[in-house]
Amino acid sequence: MIKKVPVIEFVGVSKEYGNPNEGGAVVEALSDVSFVVNKGEFVAITGPSGSGKSTLLHMIGLLDRPSNGKIYIDGNEVGDLNGDALANLRNQKIGFVFQQFNLLAKTSAMRNVELPLIYRGMGRRERWERSKTELEAVGLGDRLSNKPSQLSGGQQQRVAIARALVTSPSLLLADEPTGNLDTKSGIEIMKLFEDLHENGVTLILVTHNPEIADQADRQIVIKDGKIVRDTGKK
Repeated sequence: MIKKVPVIEFVGVSKEYGNPNEGGAVVEALSDVSFVVNKGEFVAITGPSGSGKSTLLHMIGLLDRPSNGKIYIDGNEVGDLNGDALANLRNQKIGFVFQQFNLLAKTSAMRNVELPLIYRGMGRRERWERSKTELEAVGLGDRLSNKPSQLSGGQQQRVAIARALVTSPSLLLADEPTGNLDTKSGIEIMKLFEDLHENGVTLILVTHNPEIADQADRQIVIKDGKIVRDTGKK
């Protein structure tokens, strides 16, 4: 039996916005959310608009702090970490793929992928080798010097995926990664995610599209800030 290794764990996490002491209403965006994602899982988080998916995404990516509850990354509780420590943990542990690509427009594909390694202080030669390897892995070995304007939407998303993977993160987090792509490019990106999953990458994908969610091995459905279903493929 393969031992399950938790990558991220939520225990009773809630998130409230607003301050009643300042006369504002309190909105509970997440309510008592608990789940575990183990190493190698492919999980889709889905639900209707306003369900709390974006808030949950921010919590998973350590971009926001919970009002209550605990979050663990690779078994370590992160609640007491300051902003700098959280930023460092994100750089070390989490790769992000966004709907909008978030590439630097005047910079080559290679340079875009190198950026997380520059923040780590990695030497130029090692940065180049690792970035080239990741771009080749996503099928862009012949586009290293191309700027985003010289790439299709699907190719830009591949650059974003290579950038997310170049740090060898514990977790790859994708936010509506096919939302700005045509159907053909979206299918190609989902095939790439499936290949990454088969190679052992732990992947959480946030989507409102049930067809995209169905490609994951497990779905966590959010409604009104609560998990209403958590199930794997039948």
